[in-house]
Amino acid sequence: MTAFNYESVTLPIREDLKGAYRDFWNTLAKPGTWWSGAERVAIAQESRNAIICDFCRRRKNALSPYQVVGEHSTGSLLGLPASCLSDAAIDAVHRVVTDQSRITQSYIDGLDAEGITNEKYVELVGVVVTCFSIDEFNRALGLPLEPLPLAQTGKPTGYRPPLLARDVGFVPMVPPEGAVNKESDLWGKVAPNVLRALSLVPDEVRSWIKVASVQYVMGDLLNFAADTGRAIDRAQMELVAGRVSAINECFY
Repeated sequence: MTAFNYESVTLPIREDLKGAYRDFWNTLAKPGTWWSGAERVAIAQESRNAIICDFCRRRKNALSPYQVVGEHSTGSLLGLPASCLSDAAIDAVHRVVTDQSRITQSYIDGLDAEGITNEKYVELVGVVVTCFSIDEFNRALGLPLEPLPLAQTGKPTGYRPPLLARDVGFVPMVPPEGAVNKESDLWGKVAPNVLRALSLVPDEVRSWIKVASVQYVMGDLLNFAADTGRAIDRAQMELVAGRVSAINECFY
């Protein structure tokens, strides 16, 4: 059966949404820049496990995340095959999903000693936020989550952009003027930090933009009178986006 067919849904689902989700599922299964296909699918699975993780719930409610001792609800604890990810990688996924507002520079720096470089962390975040966005679409419609794809074999590319800077983020990013050559498609005249945040791994920017463009709007972001071609106008979209961001304690 074709992924994301939504045949049982009575509400009209736009074809561009279905297509973008299918494209990402195909990309998710392939080796990425720093993680294998199997690891990328495992990261996606952990983004789902985090939602029902009791340890994450208790840690989120604690004054400090380091006050709580426990084990994440993951593979074997949920009756699933054991994860191919390290404990540090699993913890990183769960934190991004459940406690992102308390991720610090020192935490990111500490991941390197666990074998998770800045590059690996950025790709992990890219997979998590894109998969989570798609899963939330299904949850909002009261639908079961789409089965994750079967991982494909192959080696990660290991590509690192030549132009990088350390400025406002916890990790190196392509500078605003650095979207040139192989990175020329990442943004136009304006370089929003929300795009730059993933730019250490350019393919994660591309994957996220494809989904964000159909769920939200990634074109003329500053034109609030622009015709979106959607059921709600640009100002209404921004109102919803702003409210969701506030509830999620978004940094921006």
